[in-house]
Amino acid sequence: MNAPLIVTALLGAADQAVFDRLRTAYFPPERNQLDAHLTMFHAVPHMLEDELRRRLASLATERAPPRATISGLMNLGGGVAYRIVSDELDDIRAELAHAFHGHLTQQDSHGWRPHITIQNKVTSSSALATLAELEMGFAPRPLAVTGLVYYHYEGGPWRLGRKYPFRGS
Repeated sequence: MNAPLIVTALLGAADQAVFDRLRTAYFPPERNQLDAHLTMFHAVPHMLEDELRRRLASLATERAPPRATISGLMNLGGGVAYRIVSDELDDIRAELAHAFHGHLTQQDSHGWRPHITIQNKVTSSSALATLAELEMGFAPRPLAVTGLVYYHYEGGPWRLGRKYPFRGS
């Protein structure tokens, strides 16, 4: 199969549970096929899977879990996401982008706005209502990023490739 590969940051279990609950509460149920995720690359070509595996394994072995912060909310027009800030995760993504230069889609070749989408494909008025509701109780806080993971995109739910927990110090 020639499915493109999706690379995400692996979230800590407690944060994953929080974002999954938010996604269940706010994402249209008929469109909610995935757990909450922090996408780093949307479509790495499948023919680079072996190299991707080597690079993710190396990064996870060498690096400690990156510090990250849930810094605010984002209006996506037809949805809402939490903005994530992490210089260390930015560095990891930049290293991978450099390694795969020339093979990435336009979307993946340009700037990265790290976020976790909890609502999408709704009317702008519904998104604005969700944004207002969530902003009322929001305060920035740390986000646990425990590894890197890639999936095979096959049109619907993603198929897990492999997880790479951070083990560096």
